[in-house]
Amino acid sequence: MDSFTLLAHGFAVAMQPLNLLYALVGVTLGTAVGVLPGIGPALTVALLLPVTYKLDPGGSLIMFAGIYYGGMYGGSTTSILLNTPGESSSIVTALEGNKMARAGRGGPALATAAIGSFVAGLIATMALALIAPTIVKFALSFGPAEYFALMILAFMTVSAAFGDSTLRGLTALFLGLALGLIGIDLQTGQARLAFGIPDLLDGVEVTTLAVALFAIGETLSVAASHRYGEEKIEPVKGSVWMSREDWSRSWKPWLRGTFIGFPIGAMPAGGAEIGTFLSYSVEKQLAKKPEEFGHGAIEGVAGPEAANNASAAGTLVPLLTLGLPTSATAAIMLAGFQQFGLQPGPLLFANNPQIVWGLIASLLVANFMLLVLNLPLVGLWVRLLSIPRHWLYAGILVFATLGTIGANPSTFELGMLLAFGVLGYILRRFGYPIAPVVVGLILGPMAEQQLRRALAISQGDVTVLVGSPIAVILLVLAVCAVVVPLIMRARGKGKVLSALAASED
Repeated sequence: MDSFTLLAHGFAVAMQPLNLLYALVGVTLGTAVGVLPGIGPALTVALLLPVTYKLDPGGSLIMFAGIYYGGMYGGSTTSILLNTPGESSSIVTALEGNKMARAGRGGPALATAAIGSFVAGLIATMALALIAPTIVKFALSFGPAEYFALMILAFMTVSAAFGDSTLRGLTALFLGLALGLIGIDLQTGQARLAFGIPDLLDGVEVTTLAVALFAIGETLSVAASHRYGEEKIEPVKGSVWMSREDWSRSWKPWLRGTFIGFPIGAMPAGGAEIGTFLSYSVEKQLAKKPEEFGHGAIEGVAGPEAANNASAAGTLVPLLTLGLPTSATAAIMLAGFQQFGLQPGPLLFANNPQIVWGLIASLLVANFMLLVLNLPLVGLWVRLLSIPRHWLYAGILVFATLGTIGANPSTFELGMLLAFGVLGYILRRFGYPIAPVVVGLILGPMAEQQLRRALAISQGDVTVLVGSPIAVILLVLAVCAVVVPLIMRARGKGKVLSALAASED
């Protein structure tokens, strides 16, 4: 069947009344939590991960998709009205959006962000539906050696993409791989690193680790750094709707941002912040009024916000087709699949097509819901911004704890939540990225399984790992994913040192 036929079947699943309700609840919760100051999409999705635990897999993932898109939408409101980006990809939106809000044009800034996100999400999700089957057909030819090389590529890209140091990324990754060793070895049936504790025989719960590292760790980090000063919320003055000039200045940046953000998000070593900064640079070069940039240019909100949301949909391409998470939010989504025993990748399309195509169709449905919700309820979202920080983060602690207990009612699990929360704080304190730990826990056991299968088939001959062109290409890409960022960082430091030396002379 072609992509459109499969997508039509997906809509038959997504348009069921109960699934529509799940999508509506997801986008509402995602936007409500994502709009809170200092909370980005990754923390939003991690915090609400336990909410979906008791649902059936299809309904849960549809709600999860709504939370994902809602969290992305909510971040723009915080950036524009509070000048507090929830993540690095929202920095550019804050640059121009907050200036517009200060000039009394917060309404048009929110409108162009919402409509641009809708346009980008719509086009990018359709591109996901068209591209995914082709990648899946290619990936179905993979054997154990190719899958192991693919896992190595995932490890290297995640380690290099997050944080300012590749070494710290690799350290966080190996911490996750060590946690993945805990439990019963599937090959031999022997317990590993369980220390005689029955609760550890099934391994570390991915949901507990994700919620602890992202939610509890962030809360402890905020409390320790005393980041609770008074923040000024720019009021939304006048009409929320856009003028004819705003429309004429926004529609081209929406399209350009979409076509910049989607391929960058779909790249294994991509990142939404690259697309947003690139979109901002393009719009500044092409603008008819470049002097407005830095003072509230609407193009500087429309393009980057479209690129940000297109990149979010692009992230789902490697996640759903190959099982590769290329962002912190994608790593949490991978944990969401894992809690139902589902592994994103080509076999998911083959074995559970109704779930994966229902999920893709629900992204389109969620996009329409968010456009309808965002603008009329902007007053409600502004009121949420006024919640005091100490109440906000205390609520996050309570919600994360109750969610974990609801998913796994165990005193030991609660202790694990606290221990991993402290670990998350320590990692943040010393500048170590969080996402590689989660990726290591999820993909580590799978990489081990594929490695042992490949060696068993070849009777211990390690050359089987480089015995196919696909495996060699993937391993070369993995090496490049580590080496290229190191070279670029070294060149960047060299330029800075040269500039300092020149200034001293």
